[in-house]
This record gives sequence, C-alpha cells and structure tokens, in this order.
Amino acid sequence: MGRNVVPRAAGLVLSLGAITLWSGTALAAAASKESSETIDAAPAMLSQDQSLVGWLVAFPIIIPLLGSGLTLALRSFPRWQAPVAVGFMVATLFSAVGLSALVAAQGPQIMAMGNWMPPFGIVVAIDSLSALLVLASSIVGLIGLGYARSDIDGPGVQYGFYSFYLLLICGVNGAFSTGDLFNLYVWFEVFLISSFGLMILGGTRIQMDGAVKYGVLNLIATTVFLIAVGLTYGSTGTLNMADLTTALANNPVAPTATIGALFVLAFAMKAAAFPLHFWLPASYHTPKVIVSAIFAGLLTKVGVYSLMRVMVMLFGADGEAFMPIIAVVGVLTAILGALGALARSDLKRMAAFLVISGVGVMLIGVGIGTRDGLSGAIAYAVHSIFVMTAFFLVLGYVQRLTGTSLLWRSGGLYGRHALAAALFLVFGFAAAGLPPFSGFWPKFMLIDAALKSSDWLAVTGTLGVIVSGFLTTIVVGRTWALMFLKPADTPVEGDPSQQPAGAPPGMGLPIVLLAAVVIGLGIFPGIVIEPATIGAATLLDPTLYVERVLEVN
Repeated sequence: MGRNVVPRAAGLVLSLGAITLWSGTALAAAASKESSETIDAAPAMLSQDQSLVGWLVAFPIIIPLLGSGLTLALRSFPRWQAPVAVGFMVATLFSAVGLSALVAAQGPQIMAMGNWMPPFGIVVAIDSLSALLVLASSIVGLIGLGYARSDIDGPGVQYGFYSFYLLLICGVNGAFSTGDLFNLYVWFEVFLISSFGLMILGGTRIQMDGAVKYGVLNLIATTVFLIAVGLTYGSTGTLNMADLTTALANNPVAPTATIGALFVLAFAMKAAAFPLHFWLPASYHTPKVIVSAIFAGLLTKVGVYSLMRVMVMLFGADGEAFMPIIAVVGVLTAILGALGALARSDLKRMAAFLVISGVGVMLIGVGIGTRDGLSGAIAYAVHSIFVMTAFFLVLGYVQRLTGTSLLWRSGGLYGRHALAAALFLVFGFAAAGLPPFSGFWPKFMLIDAALKSSDWLAVTGTLGVIVSGFLTTIVVGRTWALMFLKPADTPVEGDPSQQPAGAPPGMGLPIVLLAAVVIGLGIFPGIVIEPATIGAATLLDPTLYVERVLEVN
C-alpha cells in the first residue's frame, strides 16, 4: 500500500499539471477562433515576424519545460533521466548567459507571444533585474543536478524527480521573465505544482505532513494574489505590466490601497515574511536535501522579486505608503528568523530559519525604497540564491557523514572531514555577511542606504541588518563548534538513525563549486552590483521598459 502512494501521487500531480496546461491552451485556441470570426484582429497583431534573437528571451522558460516533458516520457528509462536533465539545464544556462549579455548591451528585451501586440497579448519582458535572477537560478539549477545524482534514489527518479525539477526551474524563470500580471500568477502555479510533487517524493509520513502545510498555505497566498489581480483588471482593464504603470497612476477611482494591501499580503506569505513565515520551517526540513536546497535558494526570492516589481514599478507613488510597513516587517523577519535559527537543534530547521532571516534583510532594502536600497536588496537576493542552496547542501553532506541531523548528536568531524568544516564556514560567514564572502557587500549597501534615508529608518534598518548578522554569526559559530570540534558521540548499536551512511564520491563537488561562486562574488562584487543597480533604476523609472514593451512593433 505504502509503495503505491508515491507513484499515484506523483502521477496525479503530473496529470493535473498536464490537464491544466492542455485546458488553458484549448480555451485560448477556442477563444481565438471565436474572436477571429467576429473581430478584425489585424490592428492588434504584429506587422512583422519576430527575429530569432527575440526567441532568446523565452529560451530559459521553453528549454526546461521541454526537458520536463522529455524526462517524463523517459520514466521507464531511469539511466537516461539525469543525463537528459543535465543537458537541458546546460542549454538553459547558455541561453541565460546569452540573454544577460544581450540585455547588458541593448537594454530590456521583449517577445510578444502569438504575435499579439502589447497590451493585447502576453509578453515576456527581460530587463536587467530579470536577466540577473534568471541567470542565478539557472546556475543553481545546474549545480543542484550534480548533487541530485547522489541524493535521489532509483524510486525517486522513476517517480518523476527530474521532471518536477525542470518544471520548477521553468516556473521560476517564467515568474522572473513575464511582463503580464496574470501570467505571474500562472507561473506561481506552475512551480507550486512542481514543488508539491518534489516534496512528496519518498512518501514518508513526515513528507506528507510537510507537503500539506506547504500546499495549503501557499494556495491561500495564491488565492489572495488572484483576487488582487482580478481587482486590478476590474479597475484598469489591463494586466500588462508596462501598461499598468500608467493605468494605475491615471485612474483616481482605482482602490489602490486595497489592491496594494492584498499584493503585499500575498507576496509576504510567498516570501515567508513575519508573521506569515510559519509554513516554511514546518515544511522545508521534510523532503530530500536537494529539494530543500533548491526551495531555499529560489522560491522565497520569487516572492520578494514580485513585491519589488509590483509595489515599486507598477504602483509607483501609490506604493510608497506601504514602504514603512515593509521595512518594519523586514526588520522583525530578519531578527526573529535569526533567533529562531539559534533556538533549533535540527540542522535543516535551523537552516530554514536562516532563509527567513535573509528574506527580512531583502525586505529592509525594499522598504527603504531608494535606488541604493533596492540595489542592495537585489544583490542580496542573488547572494542568497547561492548561499542558502549551498547551506542546505553542506548540511546534507554533513548528515551523510554523521548519520544524524541533530546538532547535539553530531561532532568530531574536523579531523576526519576538514573540507566539510571549511565549506560550512564559507557559507556560514557568507550568510552572516562577513568579508570576503558574497553577503558582505549587499549588507554594506543596505546599511549605507538606510543611513541615507529618514531618521527612523536609518536606525531601524541598520539595526535589523546588523543584529541579524550578529545573531547569524553566533548560530554559525555554535553550530561549527558542536559539529566539528566537539568529540563525537558513540553510535548506539542497532539504531539506524545514528549510523553514518557515508558520502558518495563526487557529492562534495557541487558544494565546492557553490563555494567558489560565493567567494568569487565577494572578491568581484561588481558582477552582481552593476546589473542590480541598473535593475533598481528600472524599477524606479520604468520609462525605457515601458517604451520597449508598448512599442514592440
């Protein structure tokens, strides 16, 4: 009975996703056919074909989506799953690199779906902010597959791990890339379906419990988001982001306070901000380590990105009223998240609270609302994508070496596994914001931005960043001392939970690669800071973005 739960659940999730995509396509086709019989659509269509370069904008979405479908079709051939997934992720990464170079050289890039002109049709719109986050998610996605080879067993492969994984990357890249508010909701649903499928792989009771909490609370947030989208469309008659930048400002009767509050509530829950954070530590410790790692690295960042895109770019001056609230929430989230990590003895629960603390640091930058504050928040988001993914992976590596995830049962690793000790310190110091690692410069930027802002925000914002970093340093130091310096406990004979399983060869290589990225971004911070600054400027003054989207023809 227990063995049949996982394949049935995984098959059900994949079937629901396929039915949703098929039905949406069918309805769109039917609507298009009906409208073509009654309406002259020519004025709303592009007058010329889009160039092949324009397709580069959609490749980071299309490639992992195709890979997800192919790995699903190859479920009966487990040996082919990993090589196919890696091949598609390599192609995704190359397309993300090319797209980033194109945006850096030419500015925002647009592709209109179905040759419908904006704002009538759906657009994929990539500016510096989107390109930076798509590139970071693609790098992490590829490195994560290297760890998955050692973490996912045969049944997990057969039940669709690689299909769900690639679909998750597709959904995250789609959310970072879309220029349409309703399609932002659609991409939320895509990675929610795939993340739910990843969470239940294994079929254990604790996984099912975590999946229910994760699924229910995220569905509530998605419902609130959809209500806000409906109110926005009812007030403005458009959901194209470029069109909304002027439609909301020029519509004095639009209930911007109500709509804005709903958006803040939905995105704060998606990002796991205080006091809506409780679902994350209740669920992120339950699945496989690679699943927890990719969740920690990517999913909360989509919530923070959406908050910046909607409340700063779309709402403009109307969104400024929410910034003090966001800043206060950020301070509370940063400090309480670090305190939560300090109080945990389970390694994965501790890491989950550090994810929450990092979300708070990003929200402080969003709440400051200036170009410097937003630049710091964006740079910190990129840093957090790499560090939080790596932090979970190194803890999983340590768990393989010790046979336990409980801090008080581990110990004595320094002499036997110096590499694991060094890697943990790299990611721990980076999370705390210590030089010369990737977290130092974003936190420096945020403190500088806070000191340049109003008096109360200068105090609270600086306090939030510094205190959370200090508490994180204590968490890291305490954990490192207990795991690596404290003498190891004697394993209990016959207790499989205390018997080390050992780390397979090559399991540490992806972690070493992430450590190189974290150190490299600390030594050469301009790689991230420059596009982050351009992205922040685009959020505050989206003139070029709007022109590129609305004048795509």
